Parts: sequence; C-alpha cells; structure tokens
Amino acid sequence: MTAPNEAPYVIEDRHLIVDTPDVRVQILTLGSGQEIPWHLHTSVTDTIACLDGPMVVKIRDAAEDNELQAGETFTVPLKTPHQVAGKDGGPCRFLVVQGAGKYDFIPLKQGSDG
Repeated sequence: MTAPNEAPYVIEDRHLIVDTPDVRVQILTLGSGQEIPWHLHTSVTDTIACLDGPMVVKIRDAAEDNELQAGETFTVPLKTPHQVAGKDGGPCRFLVVQGAGKYDFIPLKQGSDG
C-alpha cells in the first residue's frame, strides 16, 4: 500500500481522515499547476467530492472531461486510468473516498495504459 506521504507526486496539502485495510478517506488540496498524475487502482474506486473548485477529473479515452464544482461528486470506476487537477491549472480542494478494498496507486505514463 502506498502511504500518503510516499505518493509519487507533490501536492499542497493532504489531510488523512480514515485509513483502514478497506477504506481510505482524505482531503487533498492542489495548488496552482499541481495535479494527481495519471494512475489507476486495481481494487478500489475513487469517489471524489469537490470542496473548492472548479476541478477536472480526466478519464483516459473519454469523450470529455468531468468538471466538478463545489458540492458535486464523481466516481472513477475500478481499473480506470484517470488524472485529477484544478480547472485550467487552478487550485482545488476535494474529498476522496477510496474503497472498498486494499488501496493501491498504479502510476501510468501519459498516453499509455502502463
């Protein structure tokens, strides 16, 4: 399991709320120009709730991006390549619920599935 402080990317702030073998809940803050890079999870879904935005959840090969405003949510299905950032590189803050299952973070190269 990737511990929050061992993530392969840098963000402005991370507040870990729950971390059990089956569920992880965090509030993540992205500063201007920061992002959660392309990745997927093999055992958990990401349910993202925008707290401060706007923000964008990109799904590889999707026809359009998923833009979220404060109060809106989006769920990334299991094994789905995705990336998260503030709209147009701006800052954002969101709650992410990851579960139910063993958490993993599989980084992906831009433009590839592995």
